Amino acid sequence: MKRNFSFKLYFILITIVFCFANEIKAQTSEQFLIGNWMGNIEFQGKKLALVFRVKFLENDSVIAFMDSPDQGAKDIKVSKIKVKNDSVFIRVKSLGVSISGILNSTDSTISGIFRQSILNCPITLKKIDKIPEINRPQEPKPPFAYTIDTIRFENSIDKIALAGTLTTPKTSGKFPAVVLITGSGPQNRDEELMGHKPFLVIADYLTRNGIAVLRYDDRGIAKSKGDFASATSYDFANDAEAAVNYLKTLNNIYTNKIGLIGHSEGGMIAPLIASRNKSVGFIVLLAGPGLSGEEILIKQSALIARASKESEEDIADAMKLNKMIYKIINKEKDNSIATKKIRKVYDKHSKASSTEEKLKAEMQRDAMIQQILTPWFRTFLSFDPKKYLTNTHCAVLALNGGNDLQVPPDEDLAAIEKYLKKAGNKHYMIKKLPNLNHLFQTCKTGSPDEYAKIEETFSPDALLIVKEWIKENTK
Repeated sequence: MKRNFSFKLYFILITIVFCFANEIKAQTSEQFLIGNWMGNIEFQGKKLALVFRVKFLENDSVIAFMDSPDQGAKDIKVSKIKVKNDSVFIRVKSLGVSISGILNSTDSTISGIFRQSILNCPITLKKIDKIPEINRPQEPKPPFAYTIDTIRFENSIDKIALAGTLTTPKTSGKFPAVVLITGSGPQNRDEELMGHKPFLVIADYLTRNGIAVLRYDDRGIAKSKGDFASATSYDFANDAEAAVNYLKTLNNIYTNKIGLIGHSEGGMIAPLIASRNKSVGFIVLLAGPGLSGEEILIKQSALIARASKESEEDIADAMKLNKMIYKIINKEKDNSIATKKIRKVYDKHSKASSTEEKLKAEMQRDAMIQQILTPWFRTFLSFDPKKYLTNTHCAVLALNGGNDLQVPPDEDLAAIEKYLKKAGNKHYMIKKLPNLNHLFQTCKTGSPDEYAKIEETFSPDALLIVKEWIKENTK
């Protein structure tokens, strides 16, 4: 999953955000700020680079954007810049970020304090001529050897118009086709995250090899209508099934050779659809869950904590707390009552002693509660893929990266195979790919900290396996 719900929450910048901007009126004292500024914040022994880009507009006002290169986040609009004498204040309202600092025009630096929720740390921004470029060698560039159509289709169940891109080979005749289903979190049609566009890479590769691909923006994201925040995995399944229905209306698509490729949560949704819609020809699960949502969250939190060099004592302590909180969520359906019970358990478990530590712990607790009492999280926590995998009879390809820390590969693939056997399904292939992480990048550790730093977007070996398997199963 792309949402990491370890409840030892660290409030570093999020990758995908909804941003709201205000133009900043230019003043003479602010003119020195025009340009690019770069610095690092250090947290838990790790450095995170930040870039601020400040420029004039035609009406002499100033607009600024923040980038987080290490997380692949770009164009986050700055809501306020204020300069008084040599004091500088920067605010990014959408992220709850602020920087208060002192401008030194002699060495072109701003030295101050970065604040976000409970995080306070020093930062020095240095004016630079050129922003370091992020290299993504697999990202396809025009001209393209296939047809690209911008499309819209409707989820008739929820009355939502969804927007996407359909890529088809330029050769004549009919083609097998796939619908790409994104993982958790608000995603556009390219499943863009950490500076990567994995669905763009997958769509380009498969289409160049004779397979039509439909990818679309999640409901409420980019050009798709609807409300993302209130949706659950079952709602997203309706959206993906609407995409399948759209493909069936096209003359150049084999209606009996339409499949689903789901990544992470999308790999949970694919068998949900296949179990009820027998017209789905095949499904590909890319780190798709075979374990229940609660099992995945428990194992994911422990694996990522170990990769971050947390002590076994702290990990065991956090797991104990998580399990108590999950029990409350599953048992108590009323959010107000659940909130009171979670606060009581959390506070009893807290080791905070000083007034400042207690205040930070309360802020961390309440931010965590806002995340876990949403319709999506409640649904995911109790979701059990067994119900759907044991009723999936179409061809199935299940792949996991050997270094995946978010969906543990051995337990996950074993569960998927167990349930497919129980279904009497003999048309499946299960494969663990060594040295690949949750995003199917070649990696060293599998830690989410590596995602943005790795230049590879999606393993060529994994792409080849997916392509060859689809070709074989759509003859």
